Amino acid sequence: MDRVIYIAMTGAREITRQQAAVAHNLANVSTHGFKQELNVFRALPVVGEGARTRAYVVETTPKIDFTGGMIQQTGRPLDVAVRGPGWIVVQDAQGKEAYTRMGHLEVGPNGLLQTAAGLNVLGDAGPIAVPPDQDVALANDGTVSSIPINQNLFAVTIEGRVRLVNPPEQDLVRGEDGLFRLKSGQPAPPDADVRLAIGALETSNVNAAEAMVNMISLARQFEMQTRVLRAAEDNHRSADKVLSA
Repeated sequence: MDRVIYIAMTGAREITRQQAAVAHNLANVSTHGFKQELNVFRALPVVGEGARTRAYVVETTPKIDFTGGMIQQTGRPLDVAVRGPGWIVVQDAQGKEAYTRMGHLEVGPNGLLQTAAGLNVLGDAGPIAVPPDQDVALANDGTVSSIPINQNLFAVTIEGRVRLVNPPEQDLVRGEDGLFRLKSGQPAPPDADVRLAIGALETSNVNAAEAMVNMISLARQFEMQTRVLRAAEDNHRSADKVLSA
């Protein structure tokens, strides 16, 4: 009886957490460069005072699906998508290094190359500054060039190079801001093999239809756990009647 109650109770709790993760994935189905979260459950014995028959359900360490999304052509010069494995290095709100695959870039009011969320894109020497009244062009190796507007196209000035890295996926962790960082907290070394697709964006790797089916399945699983709890309660009442007779 203890095993049934604990597994059903904790199973229902963990299902609600998984529903939250699936809902988060669905909310980001249109977010460029988003990587969906995966959840897995397992049963463990309860350690401590009381009957050893107790067991409960816990969620294992959430995993990230690093499968690449589709590359969607936009034709916008400052849109970039990472081809294959790799990350764009940005500066987070605390001024530290973080990684993203969301390549919708723009020149901010302060003249710095930024993401659509206003995060500075980092180069080898820090944030990349672009002079005013210049057209900006990016190369597939991350090189940022500026060209005077309506002037000779050969008058090109290299302003910097976007830092591109490719740390092991198992060493990455996603923060609450959606950016990835190394578990060690250290910066990742640049990787010259990482290349960008210019005039394109990577779509989210969330399959909306699959996520909706998963959400319905989780709702049914939650209902099943509550039925188990009600069945355990009915069995307990029946046992009390037999013992009190």
